[in-house]
Amino acid sequence: MGILNVTPDSFSDGGQFTTIETAVARAQAMVAEGADWVDIGGESTRPGAERVPAQEQIRRVIPVLRGLRGRIGCLLSIDTSLAAVAEAAIDEGAHVVNDVSAGRDDPALFPLVARRKVSIVLMHMPEQPATMQIAPYYRNVTKDVLDFLSERVKVAAKSGIDGSRILIDPGIGFGKTTAHDLELLRNLAQFRSLGRPTVLGTSRKKFVAAVTGAQDRERVFGTAATISWGIANGADVVRVHDVAAMSQVVRMARAIQNGER
Repeated sequence: MGILNVTPDSFSDGGQFTTIETAVARAQAMVAEGADWVDIGGESTRPGAERVPAQEQIRRVIPVLRGLRGRIGCLLSIDTSLAAVAEAAIDEGAHVVNDVSAGRDDPALFPLVARRKVSIVLMHMPEQPATMQIAPYYRNVTKDVLDFLSERVKVAAKSGIDGSRILIDPGIGFGKTTAHDLELLRNLAQFRSLGRPTVLGTSRKKFVAAVTGAQDRERVFGTAATISWGIANGADVVRVHDVAAMSQVVRMARAIQNGER
């Protein structure tokens, strides 16, 4: 999954793809580099970020989705927790809703996803982005995140969403310390117990810098280690900025796993 933030303030690529032309070109480039899926977001969820109203998110993302119609051959998702944004994006061809709140921000989201028969990614985030990094605490981070995601999968299914359309994401870097992030990665295989595909988002995140000392776009090698580990331990989808490099990592890890090229 290639990351396409059409925002001015995302933590790593904010401001780079804020025009239709640059965003469409980046999406096309990511597909050429090996992306099977492009995730488009109009709201930064970096630590400390403030909420962006639905209409502003729509203003940012809808022209890009329109610009991609007929010009890109991959899955498209909308990175939002608001039903109004999701519906506008689905109307323009989005196949998946990627919701960092796992349906908690907007009670209209799950019924919308069920009605429109699209897929949804449910991510673990204990607080809002503005406050999530203020002294995050867990009794047992792996168990707590597993319990949360299990409960949200059940709520989504009760809302009418087909179980085959539900994916889960442990939310690396969202309301977690470096120690929490590393523990979740160590125990990633346990998320298979939920019976849903696992999405892993580690790309260029702060915990990579905490371990390696690398800054922002220099975190590609640390990210590559997490992607390879993730594939070996059950990740089905990896969400990345550096598509060309990480496509090679994924292909190599899959070849080792499956004995195939």
